[in-house]
Amino acid sequence: MTGMGPIYSLEDILDMIRRRARVMLAVVVIGTMLSLVFALMQKHEYEAYEVIQIARPVVSDELARSTVEGSSARRLQLIQQVLTTRGTMLEIIDKYGIYADIPALRPQAKVDMLRTAVRIEGVAAAREGFSDDGTISVLTITARMPTAVLAQQVAHEFGQRTVELSKRTRIENARATLAFFDAQAAALETDIEALEGEIEEFRSHNQLALPGVLDARRDEIATINGGLLDIARDRIEIERAIQLAEQSERPATAERLKKDYREQLATLDAQRALLDSRKRELELQIETSPEVERMLGTYDRRLEQLQDELNQVSTRRNEAEMGFLIEAERQAERLTVIEEAAIPDYPVTESRKKKAILGAAASFVAAFALAVLLEMRHPVLRSAGQLERELGFRPVVTVPYLDGDRRAPSLWSRLMSRFRRRRTPAE
Repeated sequence: MTGMGPIYSLEDILDMIRRRARVMLAVVVIGTMLSLVFALMQKHEYEAYEVIQIARPVVSDELARSTVEGSSARRLQLIQQVLTTRGTMLEIIDKYGIYADIPALRPQAKVDMLRTAVRIEGVAAAREGFSDDGTISVLTITARMPTAVLAQQVAHEFGQRTVELSKRTRIENARATLAFFDAQAAALETDIEALEGEIEEFRSHNQLALPGVLDARRDEIATINGGLLDIARDRIEIERAIQLAEQSERPATAERLKKDYREQLATLDAQRALLDSRKRELELQIETSPEVERMLGTYDRRLEQLQDELNQVSTRRNEAEMGFLIEAERQAERLTVIEEAAIPDYPVTESRKKKAILGAAASFVAAFALAVLLEMRHPVLRSAGQLERELGFRPVVTVPYLDGDRRAPSLWSRLMSRFRRRRTPAE
């Protein structure tokens, strides 16, 4: 007789288990075996941490400012990008033999796996006011590896490389800044020397442009004018002497005196011609001096501008040199390891035993669900209690199913039959 055949009592459940024992046992065994295999295939993973502190500068910026600018978060981001490059990753993989148990793994796949296994996280420093200056206070490097020792080694390796790379980067930046200002100062000094040479050459061609020469030339002109005046006065006296000799002396004596006076006049005329020539030369130089002075003013302004630039560059160069000394002596912002990576005591993955137990429990649940599903696909009323519950009346006679070909009852069958006999009087 067929019907819905639902399971309402413990007896129905036990009867279902008895009839589906083989299927359930097979599911449990297979599921447990698969759980054991899966648990044994799972590898433990360990995590190690290295904590780095970003220490504040020993020398205050008010006393000596560092030449390395920018927020610590941005600098650490650049360091992280350098650390995770393919070359650095392969170097660390070869150094510690990471993934050596997987020879078929390609280098790029190893690099990707190591990038995933290593995390670099920063903790922002407390804000001062309402502004966020991008300062990082603590840097945590986490390495997740198949063995505890390897996790400790990789985390420590990345920590040391971070500290060294930060130090080297800051020193290189300070050295590059100092070298830049050294080059600027040398170029300006070269320009100043060239300009001074050009000024000297210009002054050598224009002697009037030398300091004090203009006043000296004017004094010389005044002296020449005085000499010309004296010559004119002497000439007048000689000419009067000639006239007196003609009037008072005998002709022979007068002729001899006139000859001497004419020689004196010739000498005065020669002196006057020489002084006139020198005077015209000096006056010409004085007339051209404004153009020379204008050129000298241009030269002076250019020289002053170059000197100002050199002074500014020298000041910045001194600051860069001080910044380089601060970085070399590690007196500026620096990374300090406050907690070295230790060998982890326990893996971070789940226990294999726990996975096996959970798998076995899941196998029992799957076996029971399969048995219920099979019962629902074949809803048969198998007992008098099910018939009375479904139809509402008790059967008069219950004829058991007899199988003449069946073998001797198993231990499980004998236990279930004894259990049913004990429950019959109660019904």
